Amino acid sequence: MQYDAVSYSGMLLANEACGFGRKIPSYDFGAAKVIVSLGADFLGTWLSPVEFAKGYSKGRKIDEKNPSMSKHYHFEGHLSMTGSNADERFTHRPSETAAVALDLLNAINGTEGTKTITDSKLEAGIKKAAADLKAHNGTALVVCGSNDKNVQVIVNAINNAIGANGTTINWNQPVNYRQGIDSDMADLIAQMESGAVGTLMIQGANPAYTYYDAEKFKSALKKVKVTVSFNEKMDETTELCEYIIPNHHYLESWGDAEPKAGITSFLQPTIYPLFKTRPFQTSLLRWSGSTQDYEIFFKEYWTGKLGSDLAFNEALQNGVIETASINGAGSYNNAAVAAATSAIEGYKKASGSEVVLYQKVSIGTGSQAGNPWLQELPDPVSKATWDNYALISMKKAEELGIKLNTDYEYYPEKPVIELTIGKNKVELPILVLPGMNADTIAVAVGYGRSEAMG
Repeated sequence: MQYDAVSYSGMLLANEACGFGRKIPSYDFGAAKVIVSLGADFLGTWLSPVEFAKGYSKGRKIDEKNPSMSKHYHFEGHLSMTGSNADERFTHRPSETAAVALDLLNAINGTEGTKTITDSKLEAGIKKAAADLKAHNGTALVVCGSNDKNVQVIVNAINNAIGANGTTINWNQPVNYRQGIDSDMADLIAQMESGAVGTLMIQGANPAYTYYDAEKFKSALKKVKVTVSFNEKMDETTELCEYIIPNHHYLESWGDAEPKAGITSFLQPTIYPLFKTRPFQTSLLRWSGSTQDYEIFFKEYWTGKLGSDLAFNEALQNGVIETASINGAGSYNNAAVAAATSAIEGYKKASGSEVVLYQKVSIGTGSQAGNPWLQELPDPVSKATWDNYALISMKKAEELGIKLNTDYEYYPEKPVIELTIGKNKVELPILVLPGMNADTIAVAVGYGRSEAMG
């Protein structure tokens, strides 16, 4: 099974419920004249930000041949890098994402739903974005960072209503990363707890750190008879495994990847392995009865697939094999919309302060948190480096009695806030940031690694 530290399970299941299959499509931001993002930091961390930034930049360039540029609306609770680049940006509670999506769909369809949004400025922004999306049918795109299946079902309905499928969304070229389903991981842990799992082999994942209920995973891991880690570094999961057979570093490895259907890239070593490691594929080959090393298997496979040694060498020189793809609209089914609408309308309205967890551009999920260059890289929004912090609004700072004077700006010492989640407590310095929703506290993931981190 596949496990993702940052889950896109809600999107995968929503796409399946809407008839597209359990997959994530390709998004063409360069073809979109109007872009609406519901909390998706697509220029920073969401899905494929480098690819999206390239497409996004095409629509933002103006010259004498192209006097117009794309319009970008952004709805979010905390200030992200993508939100900082939006033409029009509207804030709301993180728990209101579902209501914003449903309100946007109703505005596009001209229907009246249950109104739960009381912020007049937010409501006006939704109506303006809806009008712009309708006016640019076939050249508009809506993306959403929520991991709620119901929200993503509504987003699919919006994109279908604005003609995005087959134009700005390509279902013929799905991406092959982010395939983990949350329930699969929960089922695996339940089987581990019951003693039904005799052997667990882990490669490229660190659930003892990244899983939301890491203690439950660690407890279940103790009940598995044989545990093997192929991770190339010592990390929180690897240190708990009985056998550690570290994989080569990627700069020491042969390999291939198909990030999207029809696009295959090649990995070839630049240095000889420095330590006593071996490809995890070699271990799997040996244990399955083969005498081959993965390097030989890899070369024989691709030579046979491409037809000759010459073709294989050319592929290595080019670094990629790409097959042309025709943009596809997929097969949309609106059967899941009614249930998703009913579920969202029944969501309990939140009150008080809300905490939202997000990825920083530099640290991400924390897999490379031991790299001081990444720690020293200033965050593009807060400009802070090294340690973690809690972002709050200027209004919240006023409520907490924090004086935003010269002393606050000049001295590095900041007020501290204590956050409690279940039995866990964490104290973090406070950074006050304009553009935050008044009742939102934003905390980055990727910190708090153990001494065993890689």
